[in-house]
Amino acid sequence: MLKNKKILLGITGGIAAYKAVDLAGKLTKMGAEVKTIMTAHACEFVSPITFKSITHQPVITKMFDAEADIEHISLADWADIIVIAPATANIIGKTAYGIADDLLSTTIMAATVPVLFVPAMNVHMYENPIVQENITKLSALGYFFMEPEFGKLACGYDGKGRYPENEEIIFHIATYLKYSKDLSGKNVLITAGASREEIDPMRFITNYSTGKMGLALARAAHIRGAHVKFIHSFISEKIPEYMDSIKTVSAEEMYNSVIQDYKDSDITFMTAAVADFTPANPSKQKIKKSNDLNLELKRTKDILMELGERKTKDQILVGFAAESENIKENALQKIRKKKLNFICANNLNVAGKNDTEILVLGEGIEIKLIGNKFSVAHQIIDIILKSTDKIDKKK
Repeated sequence: MLKNKKILLGITGGIAAYKAVDLAGKLTKMGAEVKTIMTAHACEFVSPITFKSITHQPVITKMFDAEADIEHISLADWADIIVIAPATANIIGKTAYGIADDLLSTTIMAATVPVLFVPAMNVHMYENPIVQENITKLSALGYFFMEPEFGKLACGYDGKGRYPENEEIIFHIATYLKYSKDLSGKNVLITAGASREEIDPMRFITNYSTGKMGLALARAAHIRGAHVKFIHSFISEKIPEYMDSIKTVSAEEMYNSVIQDYKDSDITFMTAAVADFTPANPSKQKIKKSNDLNLELKRTKDILMELGERKTKDQILVGFAAESENIKENALQKIRKKKLNFICANNLNVAGKNDTEILVLGEGIEIKLIGNKFSVAHQIIDIILKSTDKIDKKK
């Protein structure tokens, strides 16, 4: 995903600077070439030699550092993306007002590549109207920002301002190397995960779905600027804090949540593995062991079918189908029956794995995608954006 990419990592003087060491290590292990600029205050928290040892690349701390052996402008020209992590209120403010008084701020001013800020600071500093105004101003100018997380901060406060997970920063880097916020202003509804249908208070019916594909789509759409409503059942991965998510247990609960939000959705991805059947009479008490158990089932509501009936001409509805045989034929039958715009079909043999193989079908569309779920998620979005004139492209 990041192999051979040139990433310039800017470290500023916040306590979270030590967490950027792990980020540098992860990026390097993924095959990226990472060079580091550290401000004078950042060097008070972490030694430059730490980053040099991990990245095996120069760490520059001064405007005319002999170790760099290049003009400071060349760093901006060298990079494919610049990532400021952590980003203090100071560097955000300086950039917003065009102040270039050290190597990092000068490099940002000279950059023509994407610049991603990862704010991390005291909650009151982050919520300060001046800081928020600076973030809004820079965002409007095309700079990218991640939201900090909520939690216990180094200063002792509880609130929003904590440095986010490095894995999530990497997803943002991978996206902004190629995409802008081309889904900005769009509402995207995504379902994911395996529903659970209660037999008794202890037992339930479920399936093997991990929800990874749905979560990958939710991440990709969110990072590309969409407002994502993520309605999920049980999934195998942690849901990012920035995600607007609703947890549902049963098919009935998912139906109610999806129907409520569907009317406001521009694009809907139905990746959830919703049970087709549920116990007709679930027991309120634990069923005792016996030689035989006859379990009577009844059909659940077909959420995708109902969405197809309700779909307006301005809405895009994307179904997902996991098949064990006749993948294309079964998917085409489903796309017609349920009035979908697109369907993404995959073989059950790749279900649950980090890599996937998906066949995307639509009107005049038949494209096979192979790769890790996050990159495939982006490609699915690309196909939809390029294949319909119902969505305004904001690039």
